[in-house]
Amino acid sequence: MNVSSHHAVTPTIRAAFAILLSAIIVAGCSATTKPQRKTANIEIHEAVGFTITEEVHVSDADRLKYDEALRVLREGSLDRGIAILEEVAEAAPLVTAPRIDLGIAYHRKGNLQAAEASLLQALELNANHPVAHNELGIVYRKAGRFLDAKRSYEAAISVYPGYHHARRNLAILCDLYLADLDCALDQYEAYMATVPADAEASMWITDLQNRMGN
Repeated sequence: MNVSSHHAVTPTIRAAFAILLSAIIVAGCSATTKPQRKTANIEIHEAVGFTITEEVHVSDADRLKYDEALRVLREGSLDRGIAILEEVAEAAPLVTAPRIDLGIAYHRKGNLQAAEASLLQALELNANHPVAHNELGIVYRKAGRFLDAKRSYEAAISVYPGYHHARRNLAILCDLYLADLDCALDQYEAYMATVPADAEASMWITDLQNRMGN
C-alpha cells in the first residue's frame, strides 16, 4: 500500500506556496521491518515547481507518528512536536523529511545549533535537497554566518533555479548583510520574474536601484 505525505511545517512557507515539497511514499509494513531507502528523486515541473519523492519502508506506526508530529507543530506545540519527530527520525534514520522538519522546529524554538545539526543530517542523506539547503541558509543567516548562508541559498537555487523563496532570501542577504548590491539586484529581479505581484520586493528593487545610482 502506497501512501503519500507532504512535507509541511515551516515558517518560510505561505499558503500560496506553489512549490511542492518533499513527498514521502511509504509502503506499509510491519513494525519489525528495518527502514530501507532508495535514492531520493527530484522531479522538476516548471509550471508548479519541484517534487521530491523518497521511496522508503517504515512501519505504519512511524508513519502515524510523523503525521501526528506535523499536526502538533501546526498547533504550535514545539516541544511536543520535536519530541515526536525525534522518535520518528530515530526509527527511520534514512528519511530526510523528519530531519528537515526538526531543523525548522528547532529554528522556531531558537535552538540554532540543533537546527543546523538536523538539516545537515538531512543533507547527508540527500545532498541536493533544495528545501534543506534553503532552511540551512536561514539558520546560518540568523547565526550571523552570512557567507555560509549565501552558499546554502545558492545550493538550493542550483538544484531548482525557480525556487523563489531561496531567491528572495539570497537577495535580502546580499542587500542587508553582505552589502553586495549587484548580487541583491540580480536575485531580486530573478525573484520578481517568478513572483511579479510582490509589491514589497518591487519597492526594494526601486530603493536598491536608487542607491546604486541606476
